[in-house]
Amino acid sequence: MAGLGPDGAGARRLPGGVTVVTGARVTAVWLDRPEVRNAQTFSTWASLAEVCATIPNSCQVVLLRATGPDFSAGLDLRQLRPDGTDEGSVPALLAGSDGQVEAAIARFQEAFIGWRRLPAVVVAVVQGRAIGAGLQLALAADLRVVSADVALVAAESRLGLVPDLGGTMRLVELVGYPTALDLCLTARPVGAEEAVRLSLASRRAEPDALDAGVDALVAELLALPLAVSQATKQLLARASGQFEEEQLAAERETQVSLLRAAHTVTGRWGATF
Repeated sequence: MAGLGPDGAGARRLPGGVTVVTGARVTAVWLDRPEVRNAQTFSTWASLAEVCATIPNSCQVVLLRATGPDFSAGLDLRQLRPDGTDEGSVPALLAGSDGQVEAAIARFQEAFIGWRRLPAVVVAVVQGRAIGAGLQLALAADLRVVSADVALVAAESRLGLVPDLGGTMRLVELVGYPTALDLCLTARPVGAEEAVRLSLASRRAEPDALDAGVDALVAELLALPLAVSQATKQLLARASGQFEEEQLAAERETQVSLLRAAHTVTGRWGATF
């Protein structure tokens, strides 16, 4: 969406290199620190959580994007050093109790776990490298469109850590336990073709066609009535955690609401199909 670029009119810049551009029905959220490959800091996570919490229900599509050649190199590793950055450091957090450290991680997780809860369909547009927290942010979206040059890496094991920003659940949900374990323990990069095959991505595009591919997907999503896209997302997002009868009941309840709304607007079914 050319009009929703990070330098477009109405761009709102937040701490940690997050830029938000709001359109009529589409909001673009940009990681905008290309000079450090969009490495993420504590401020980045606070800004992402703030943005996610303020997306209006009228928004139909949210794009998670990044400037520069890479989606995100993950955590800004300076925050692992004792001196950290002006935002603090992980060693400083570890001076607290286990409960205090867990509370800090819970705050960080808010930058990642809210996107799937939004009524809007959230699409991550991933180019270049998405490493560690970068991959976890991409996984936090509903759909992922990847560039042919992409490298997705669950890199936390290289630091003696585990994915702790919602990534473990999303990986298992998408690729299954054995493959998720393989990716997390080996930290091997996953390219675009494998990402689509594993369902880590729904679509791939050549780098020079990535924007066009995203625009096409957004156009498809916006062609649907808002109520339909929101209801479909809600049903599918909770399906795996439901008992069959609960899911069937949810389908019935949702369908009755949509049928009544369509008939009220058109008075005849053919006009809606």
